[in-house]
Amino acid sequence: MDRARARRGRGRARARRPVAQGQGRPGRPHRARRHRPVVPPPPISQRVQGFTESVIREMTRIVSQVGGVNLAQGMPNFPPPRELIEAAHVALEGDFHQYAITWGAPRLRRAIADKYAKFYGMDVDPERNVTVCCGSTETMLSTLLAVLNPGDEVIVFEPFYENYGPGCIISGAEPVFVPLEPPDFTFDADRLRKAVSPRTRAIVFNSPNNPTGKVFGRAELETIAALCLEHDLLAITDEIYEHIVYDGLGHTPIATLPGMAERTVTISGISKSYSVTGWRIGYAIAPAELSTGIRRAHDFVTVGAPHPLQEAAVVALGLPDGYYARLRAEYQARRDLLYGYIEKAGFVAWKPRGAYYILTDVAHFMKQYGVQDPTAFAMWLIKQVGVATVPGTSFYAHPELGRTKIRFCFPKTDDVLRDAGERLLKLQS
Repeated sequence: MDRARARRGRGRARARRPVAQGQGRPGRPHRARRHRPVVPPPPISQRVQGFTESVIREMTRIVSQVGGVNLAQGMPNFPPPRELIEAAHVALEGDFHQYAITWGAPRLRRAIADKYAKFYGMDVDPERNVTVCCGSTETMLSTLLAVLNPGDEVIVFEPFYENYGPGCIISGAEPVFVPLEPPDFTFDADRLRKAVSPRTRAIVFNSPNNPTGKVFGRAELETIAALCLEHDLLAITDEIYEHIVYDGLGHTPIATLPGMAERTVTISGISKSYSVTGWRIGYAIAPAELSTGIRRAHDFVTVGAPHPLQEAAVVALGLPDGYYARLRAEYQARRDLLYGYIEKAGFVAWKPRGAYYILTDVAHFMKQYGVQDPTAFAMWLIKQVGVATVPGTSFYAHPELGRTKIRFCFPKTDDVLRDAGERLLKLQS
């Protein structure tokens, strides 16, 4: 027998050597096998069990992995005005490294009050009416926490920015949804009235609207205001896109309507109009009593917004009128550029009147390519043409209303929009 076979034989013999029951291997102490109990993960609250990762940020993450064009998340790929960068540099070199006053640096609150007086003729007391928060999203949450009680109802127009529903739920309230109907995304006044119940506390809406680009007109605002006055409701308005409007339209805060300043929380910030989505500076303008509540909630949610960037934001709010005229013109050109590609590629699209999103219907594409839902279609679009969008169901409480829709965004340079457009045209080849 050769040596290799001998080694194999010895190995087999050792493997078959019997070991007495209860003993370990010869020459070694016996170790009883321990079975670790299966420990379930710590439970999360019922409040957040229904929450998932933001689909918008999920699409951003996925498209970055394939090197595609991100038209999902609404953030510019170009820098803010040079004045803001310089102001931030000066603030960082200055003595602004510790907490500001919880509800906002005095200079910024004064600048906010001055801006609203200039643009809308609103009389805003910076000491009693302004609260600075960490972006308009936190401002909305702190507002809802401040004004809602468990069991209250809040009317929300849908489609809506995806944080509104969870914000109501975190606050213990129940959102009640009223649809905005295409093509103009108007609401039925009778349906809105029927949505009001004895438990209704507030009406929440976003104008200009994400994702539709709708700008609420004067008559619509008057309808909402009349209901608020009749039923003693609050209006909570997200006006973060106030300066991004097209085709000669203007923006009207509902707080400027008769009797509404006393029952409106106006929410805005610097993210969109000044291309600084990462700075996280937002604010609420509200009656003094409501401001007290918003400040208390804000204090325990985030303590305060970044002090140096609050100081730099003062410069943003003081930019001349020409800045806003250029902003509107440049965004309208971007809208028209992407809208042209989208139509040519075969999408059914609704041209926005404000904000920087285009909502589209893709029912025929879904049928053509055998895709069953908008999330699957958005994933398919990333893999096939390398363009990220957001499925319409992200903006609807009633998924059937968004099941054939996807949203594009266009705060991008022309070369990026052309790249995305040329990719989308492949759908016609």
